[in-house]
This record gives sequence, structure tokens and C-alpha cells, in this order.
Amino acid sequence: MKDSEKKIAEYLLQIKAIKLQPSNPFTWASGLKCPIYCDNRKTLSFPEVRSFIRDSFVSLISELYPATEVIAGVATGAIAHGVLVAERLGLPFIYVRSGAKEHGLGNQIEGHFEPGQKVVVVEDLISTGGSSLGAVRALREAGCVVSGMVAIFTYEFGKASEGFADEECSLNTLSNYSVLIETAVNTGYISRAEVDTLKQWRKDPSVWGKR
Repeated sequence: MKDSEKKIAEYLLQIKAIKLQPSNPFTWASGLKCPIYCDNRKTLSFPEVRSFIRDSFVSLISELYPATEVIAGVATGAIAHGVLVAERLGLPFIYVRSGAKEHGLGNQIEGHFEPGQKVVVVEDLISTGGSSLGAVRALREAGCVVSGMVAIFTYEFGKASEGFADEECSLNTLSNYSVLIETAVNTGYISRAEVDTLKQWRKDPSVWGKR
């Protein structure tokens, strides 16, 4: 576990951007019962947290994608984080909607870019990866060269890993579900007895949620 991964996990738990309730599950929009709820938009309300996330993204992008020419955020959760990163790196910023607008110019990608430019996509959360990869495809179809995606947090679902592999898009996150659970145990947020339940959920959320 990297120190930065642990620090991000600690922040997400402290500000309640992530909540863990194995014995009193949340109901997701899909209707499934889940022991975790994540809302990384909350990080924007805490200057210390959002600055740490910004700087962590900047370090990651500078190390892995030094030739980046444009930063793209995935609407809506990653727009603000993407802007902060682009500002610190001195790069142009664009963002990608879930679909083309039904009015005006009908844009799915907002902002100025040139075909062939190298783009790194910023995301706030990776679950199954569907919407995130949709943004990658939209950028590629518009002529951008997507170098990779960076995200604050991932549930580490196998479906997401397979999706990114199939799309040939690299994914790097600031923290992840495994680090979060370990951090939650070490800080007393959850008990050791609850760890197995949380691990079972990640292996097959659809089955766990129908218990």
C-alpha cells in the first residue's frame, strides 16, 4: 500500500465521501443492496482534501503521461477535479458528456481540442467502467489520442478491469477498494468481522445485493 493511497482512503472516510455499512446496506439506483456508498463530489468542499487529490493527479500524470496535451473530465463528477488538474499543469481542459446534447450544436465533448492531441481523462469513481469507457470512446471517435485514464477511486470490479483491457485503455487510480477496507479496519471504522462481508460484495455485487 502506497502512503498516498492510504491517505486518500483516510480522507474519503473522514469526510464521509465514502460510507461503509455492511450490517445496514445502502440501496443503489439499480435497486441492489450494497454495503458501500461513494460520493467523491464531497471532496470539493474540503480544500485540504481537494488539493491533495489535485496534486496526486498532477504527480501521476506527470510521471506516466508527460506528453499530455489536453486534460478531459468526465461529466459531471470529474469536471471540477479535471479543471484543477489542468490549471496546475497549464493545459487546456475539455469535458465529455454521457451523450450528445439534444439542442444547440449537439456536442458531446465541450471545449476546444485538435484531432491528434494526446488526452488524459480524469474520472472521480470507477465502478463497472461503462460510463468512463464511453467517454474514452467518444474522445477517440472525435480524433483524440487517449493516453489513459486517472481516477480518484475504484471498486476494483473484474468487469471494469476487463472493459479497460478490451478498450486498450490504461487506468490508474489514487486509491482503491482493497486499500480502503484495510484502512477502515486499521482506523477502527469497521471491525475485522465485517471484512469478509465487504470482500464478498466486491466479488459479486449482484448476488450479494439479492440476499
